[in-house]
Amino acid sequence: MNNEQLTIHNPPRRLAVLSVHTCPLAMLGGKKTGGMNVYVRDFSIELSRRGIQVDVFTRSQDDCIPRVAHDLGENGRVIHIPAGPEEPVPVADIQQYLDDFVQGVLNFAQAEAVQYDLIHSHYWLSGLVAEKLRDAWGIPIVQMFHTLGRMKNRIAQDDSQRAPQVRIEGEKHVIAIADCLIAATPAEEAQLHWLYGADKEKIVTIPPGVDLERFHPQSQTTAKDAVGIPQYHQNIVFAGRIEPLKGIDTLLRAIALIQKRHPAAVTNVCVAIIGGDPWADDPDAEMARLQQLRADLDIHGLVTFVGAKDQNVLPRYYAAAEMVVMPSHYESFGLVALEAMAMGTPVIASEVGGLAFLVQDGVNGYHVPSRDPEALAERIYELLTSQMCRDELAQNARRHAQQYAWPIIAGRMLRVYARLRRVADDC
Repeated sequence: MNNEQLTIHNPPRRLAVLSVHTCPLAMLGGKKTGGMNVYVRDFSIELSRRGIQVDVFTRSQDDCIPRVAHDLGENGRVIHIPAGPEEPVPVADIQQYLDDFVQGVLNFAQAEAVQYDLIHSHYWLSGLVAEKLRDAWGIPIVQMFHTLGRMKNRIAQDDSQRAPQVRIEGEKHVIAIADCLIAATPAEEAQLHWLYGADKEKIVTIPPGVDLERFHPQSQTTAKDAVGIPQYHQNIVFAGRIEPLKGIDTLLRAIALIQKRHPAAVTNVCVAIIGGDPWADDPDAEMARLQQLRADLDIHGLVTFVGAKDQNVLPRYYAAAEMVVMPSHYESFGLVALEAMAMGTPVIASEVGGLAFLVQDGVNGYHVPSRDPEALAERIYELLTSQMCRDELAQNARRHAQQYAWPIIAGRMLRVYARLRRVADDC
């Protein structure tokens, strides 16, 4: 019997979800769009499917889009709250607009005459908003961070990559005031406790889920045709934000090593870097750095930057690939790896954060040390040259991903919600 089949007593009827700095409907692979966007969207869709009213509140970044979008199923809405300029602004600047955001949410709820049973906030900025909404509504807060500033600082190589102190202080405050903290992995649970002094009794470890209806094995031949890749090419995919902690430079250096040592192995290989805007007139610093590195390594013919892609297109890229590579320096979970595994595509990932738990080395994928192009090149070469190895890893990966189906994960989260509501009712 799985979690979906078990009776859940006292589930919330209406849920307020906060994703202040990024919209769950945004194109993936942008500067601040990634796994958290997917999480908020797909989890909300699953709750909507179960008859729970879900309102996701996010800061409006475009005054031309509808204030209320009905893209999360019959019972789900995304509500764009004006707070500051209705355009993208740096995340560091959003804190000054939080009071306006809070008032916008309160005004919306009053105008709609709705009452929420629980707040689920994502990222530290949303946690600060949640505290003020709880003061007004008197309901519990469930908080997820998705990334932690102190973990980011542990792997930062210069000051530009460090989280500001205001974020660290904000995270500490939200950890102290939240009723429940959701960690994606045992590693994140430990980080919350060791690095921030979080009360262990407040932490519940529940991983993200995956949409098995979207991410499932597909014909590689059909997928290659769909994304315009020659049938005789082997394909390596990276998907994610274009930023230093993703370790894309390690992947480029690994490809250059293979080209130097085993040129025949990469004669018909294409490496697709999904994310960012490689055609921008003024590309951001990391995109410019990676494009220059590609030129310096003389791998322009092997590596293509294909830009951000809608998540409905991503399965085709995964299906067309021999492998998905995640050379990150830090990942709280690693949702791209889970999506690829659900499709039966082998994953090579750095042994960091959530990837160390999700990927089982030599069973459903491979681990490599972070920032080690030599080790990464060795594993990429092994998968390029061994169909048998790819097939074995793919079969195990697909089987492992089944336990992360959204109905199972949502059932676990609903039990947390129900417990918090019982505690609130008893107070």
